[in-house]
Amino acid sequence: MRHGQPTLKPCPGKVSPSDMHRWISDYNLSEVMDDPAPLTTRELTAQAKYIISSTMPRALTSLDRLGLKPFQNDTLFSEAELPFLHWPGPRLSPLTWAFVFRMLWLCGYSHGVESFSEARERAQRAAQRLISLAEEGTVLLLGHGIMNRLIARQLLAHGWKSETRHGNKYWSASFYILPARTLQD
Repeated sequence: MRHGQPTLKPCPGKVSPSDMHRWISDYNLSEVMDDPAPLTTRELTAQAKYIISSTMPRALTSLDRLGLKPFQNDTLFSEAELPFLHWPGPRLSPLTWAFVFRMLWLCGYSHGVESFSEARERAQRAAQRLISLAEEGTVLLLGHGIMNRLIARQLLAHGWKSETRHGNKYWSASFYILPARTLQD
């Protein structure tokens, strides 16, 4: 499940690539709005034996909005950070720069943050942790857009099945089913 909508202060207009360092820091420290989570989200959380989350404030406050405490929270499930550039221009909206920086990151540019390759390795470790817990019961991961997708790819690579996907919006969730075990397992 992805966290709720962050309480990031609106940015006054366009920013330079260098200014994005502050915007990224503010985003990483943001909590989520006080709006109630959708009913389907609340129903989903009731099914989980284990609730796992990232350590980022927007994930932890999402759990708080749901009235839940995590079984585990770990940086292993935190979002892949955005790199930035030390350029004075051009000036674009923060969301445009976030998109550009994410695309650059996917192409190999990491400038002092975890690389795409390193994030995939972390997603593999995160998936292994979730798989281990899922052998004992249903697991709910409250995490972030990019890292959730990377973990999902690892689950699929381990033979898990995607039952339903509810998009990538705030509070959206995807369901993955543990593959059936054979007698030889």
